[in-house]
Amino acid sequence: MVDADQTFVIVGGGLAGAKAAETLRSEGFTGRVILISDERDRPYERPPLSKGYLLGKEERDSVFVHEPAWYAQHDVELHLGQTVDALDRAAKTVRFGDDGTLVHYDKLLLATGAEPRRLDIPGTDLAGVHHLRRIAHAERLKGVLGALGRDNGHLVIAGVGWIGLEVAAAARQYGAEVTVVDPAPTPLHHVLGPELGALFADLHREHGVRFHFGVRLTEIVGQDGMVLAARTDDGEEHPAHDVLAAIGAAPRTALAEGAGLEIADRAHGGGIVVDERLRTADPDIYAAGDVASFPLALFDTRLRVEHWANALNGGPAAARAMLGGDVAYDRVPYFFSDQYDLGMEYSGWAPPGSYDQVVIRGDAGKREFIAFWVKEGRVLAGMNVNVWDVTDPIQQLIRSGARVNTERLADPHVPLSALA
Repeated sequence: MVDADQTFVIVGGGLAGAKAAETLRSEGFTGRVILISDERDRPYERPPLSKGYLLGKEERDSVFVHEPAWYAQHDVELHLGQTVDALDRAAKTVRFGDDGTLVHYDKLLLATGAEPRRLDIPGTDLAGVHHLRRIAHAERLKGVLGALGRDNGHLVIAGVGWIGLEVAAAARQYGAEVTVVDPAPTPLHHVLGPELGALFADLHREHGVRFHFGVRLTEIVGQDGMVLAARTDDGEEHPAHDVLAAIGAAPRTALAEGAGLEIADRAHGGGIVVDERLRTADPDIYAAGDVASFPLALFDTRLRVEHWANALNGGPAAARAMLGGDVAYDRVPYFFSDQYDLGMEYSGWAPPGSYDQVVIRGDAGKREFIAFWVKEGRVLAGMNVNVWDVTDPIQQLIRSGARVNTERLADPHVPLSALA
């Protein structure tokens, strides 16, 4: 039973944490809500950091989840620039890392997010080595890209995931020279497979990006603290004035691990293990957003999803569960990307090896199409490229589990709704 004397604590000031706080109030909770963030900025959304804000098309204020006054107006106690270094499940307290203050909770939400993986090679301490996760990173990188563009400078990017490709696109639009290196054979290989990964390679090559696949960075060469070049394990040396490490993110699970909560294995993406209500094995502790590993019956697996939609929807779902609501978090994974004049949305889950066919509806050559990943006639995932307002029917098709005729699936004259 939830009452007005209870205290709900949220550790993590990203989108998931902010939306959880918003939902607690909108659902009528009148107890204390405490939101703790180790960042000095109030909660903000991360997609603009590698898209519109990085390109200078969006203002800084546009990235924040709420207006500055919202937290006080809704009686949400916002602690910025505060780390939490200990969780005592028996005492039901969290401890601030700077002064040891203990905060009691009746329910606790861990929305601690993820952090960039680091390159473990010589030279990563040089001033021109960057990561992109926080707004301060984006502010710095925006200035770097502008300078590289003005001076015809070189950016080397380690990693061909979404962040690497979006920054590559931004850098080229600033006028910088860009080289991308990765052990994979195509961009986004572990997400889209080789068929669609090749399409993104072609897109970037058309805009002047150089790819170097099948290799890893072994050293960043510098002088007087500045980057001069990046070396790969095939013996090549690539000119570089700056280097971006975009090799993925690791869930921030230290707090949960220290408290003895279960952590998923790396094969399932790591993260704090939760049930369909986003609740850990401790009935008073929940997890949401990038850090949560949740079961998804639709795909008969456990997933940790780092994308915006998971934070947007997971935070509110966890809040409702904390309030005792009948929650089953089963959203179809969704993400989007913008690169040059290509916009795309992806729904579902189809890692390489899970499907037996890729079906294209539309014109892939013109980059106006929908791709479907299919296993034994069932659609596992769909990606619409420069085709809009089709996310709902794609997700309905995935949820239906229906066997489809692939010729009809490929025919743009057959409504997607007729296939589900």
